[in-house]
Amino acid sequence: MRGASAAELVERAREGDPRAVARLISHVENASPALREVAEALAPHTGSARIVGLTGSPGVGKSTTTTALVRAYREDGLRVGVLAVDPSSPFSGGALLGDRVRMQEHATDPGVFIRSMASRGHLGGLSWAAPQALRVLDGAGCEVILVETVGVGQAEVEVASLADTTIVLLAPGMGDGIQAAKAGILEVADVFVVNKADRDGADATVRDLRNMLGLGGRHSEPGAWRPPIVKTVASRGEGTRDVLAAVDKHRAWMTEHGELARRRERRAAAEIEAIALAALRERIGDLRGGTALDALAARVATGTLDPYRAADELLASL
Repeated sequence: MRGASAAELVERAREGDPRAVARLISHVENASPALREVAEALAPHTGSARIVGLTGSPGVGKSTTTTALVRAYREDGLRVGVLAVDPSSPFSGGALLGDRVRMQEHATDPGVFIRSMASRGHLGGLSWAAPQALRVLDGAGCEVILVETVGVGQAEVEVASLADTTIVLLAPGMGDGIQAAKAGILEVADVFVVNKADRDGADATVRDLRNMLGLGGRHSEPGAWRPPIVKTVASRGEGTRDVLAAVDKHRAWMTEHGELARRRERRAAAEIEAIALAALRERIGDLRGGTALDALAARVATGTLDPYRAADELLASL
């Protein structure tokens, strides 16, 4: 590990060394051979960070809202990690770099660590890398981790699977009500934030959301959490404290109902599955061009063996 063991890197990261945190996340992104050692060193220090996801359509002010939340959490004396994830493409350099430019005011704060991350095409994609990057930030002593999606579409569902609390941002005049219903964002939201609330149409957006929440879904089940709707003007810091209060209230509800533990167990199960599947794909990849896989493929191609039996035989050979 070029002069530093995993334990040393973790210790330095916990002391607030941003280079150590960056190197640990690089091990994750690059699927480094040292990753097992890193995970083992991090494990005793993980499990205490509050993970808050932010998602929404482009232009609603995700990065501005993230910056405002970071500022508020830092005022409370908490160490904050920010992970800007893009599951859609490793070529979104402009958007990823843009996040860092907008968060420039926190760039020199030793209590804030900001990292942009794309799936980069490695085995398992974002489902494999992002949970482990979160584990690094958690183990490094970040008390709050904000996960902001850069991508759209599947990104909304993806970020919900990573977070304890998912904030869905909307803005007036962007057709977000219809888009939210289409994308199924209503189902993943724990807190709704209507940003740019100083614009015309903010009250109508809130009304549309309330109406859609009344149509059914998991939020209408008996005893279920009903997402609050908070209005903000993130560029001026207005409403930020209301967002923090809503997140805290959701966390208290989850703790009381055992939902926080259930969400974290589901997340851990998905992480274990992703690691196992990535390892399995790697081993199958090693067999490509080998006699075992070629022989099975030939039998399936000629109809002497069905693909399910072939897959069983392949797994048995592993």
